[in-house]
Amino acid sequence: MYFYLYSSLDRTESTDPEDTILNAFKMFDPKLTGFIHKDELQKALMTQADKFTSEEVKQMFQSSNIDTSGNLDYKSLCYIITHGEEQEE
Repeated sequence: MYFYLYSSLDRTESTDPEDTILNAFKMFDPKLTGFIHKDELQKALMTQADKFTSEEVKQMFQSSNIDTSGNLDYKSLCYIITHGEEQEE
């Protein structure tokens, strides 16, 4: 699921995958707050380039830190994309 997001990013700016993904998310965060509203991200993911399905977006949101206002912590999501989710013991 995250492969599509990762593979569609421009890799000319940085060789660090985490930096590359953060830079892509920052395009949706002009004030650099570290958050993107989930509705805005969902719309972009389902209408741009390699389009996500609603199920793929749902899976991504389940792994994401989203506050009560619907703001997604994309730095946290970036870590999950590049390092995987922590396994609960």
